[in-house]
Amino acid sequence: MMAADKPAQTLGARIRMLRRARGLTQDRLADTTGVSRSAVAQWESDRAGHSAGMLRRIAEALGVSVGVLRDGWEGQPGEAPLTPQETALLTLYRSCSPADRSVLMHVAEKIAASSQED
Repeated sequence: MMAADKPAQTLGARIRMLRRARGLTQDRLADTTGVSRSAVAQWESDRAGHSAGMLRRIAEALGVSVGVLRDGWEGQPGEAPLTPQETALLTLYRSCSPADRSVLMHVAEKIAASSQED
């Protein structure tokens, strides 16, 4: 992945994408983080700032690290960041049971192998 492929998403867009990938409503995320639904809507539209403590609570509620929430990826300097689709896929994968994860890995390996043959 090249630097030009770096996600241009805002923090609010990442919160919305991760919330939806988790199947959470704004009301549920609000309850989990101890704020109003209106506050969640403001986060998602980038109309509200985020303290470090609030970012930790949001990240925990969404099942990701603060780095993933804040930056869209978590890795070493020079590593390519995750695209929004990769982040959503990882979030969904983490919500699956171990058996379902095994099935997903098997399918992904088959797709990757057939793509390399082309």
